[in-house]
Amino acid sequence: MSEHNQAESQLDQSADYESALDTEQTVAKSNITITESAQSYLADLLSKQDTDGIGVRIFVEHPGTPRAECCMAYNQPGEEDSADLRFTYESFSAFIEAASVPYLEDAVIDYNKDRFGGQLTFRAPNSKVPKVGADASVEERINYVLQSEINPGLAAHGGDVQLLELIDEEGVGLTAVLKFGGGCQGCSAVDMTLRQGVEVQLKQQIPELTQVIDETDHTRTENAYYK
Repeated sequence: MSEHNQAESQLDQSADYESALDTEQTVAKSNITITESAQSYLADLLSKQDTDGIGVRIFVEHPGTPRAECCMAYNQPGEEDSADLRFTYESFSAFIEAASVPYLEDAVIDYNKDRFGGQLTFRAPNSKVPKVGADASVEERINYVLQSEINPGLAAHGGDVQLLELIDEEGVGLTAVLKFGGGCQGCSAVDMTLRQGVEVQLKQQIPELTQVIDETDHTRTENAYYK
């Protein structure tokens, strides 16, 4: 091998090593905590499943929204995703869904014994905090605008709005289906709020969006700001 090829090989090996270090550092940044008592409880629970290599998978449904829910499920051998972060404990492994990692920052899974047996608790203070990056999906971007820019204004009237679903309808385009709550539900001014406020702001910041519709049951007016 020539000196030139040897130098290229060494550079490639160095780049691979630095990439590996970066990966390890990324994993290390996930600071979710499973306490010793929770580890012991989960190990005992998993041992009763009579399946070698069974672990747990941790993820957040509807992350970055008011509907965010932290979940834990059995992870059968081979069910984990290659992008998952893996934490190996003495008796089992925990697989953290990659997309959920930012929302599990400072999360703590604990087990507290009491006279009735005990309770597993899952505290994730950042699960409902909207986050958006360069590769964020349209849904994530909509949730970010709603939670960080629109809902703080609606909160002055005791109201809020959330994304129910995103529909790509032929002949119409990308449609955001919203639901209003609190003081906005049943409010006589909600159509103006939707058309002149929420829809305009969403379309300005998310040009892919062609339509915004409201599926709130506005016949319920007990909490409406304007009746």
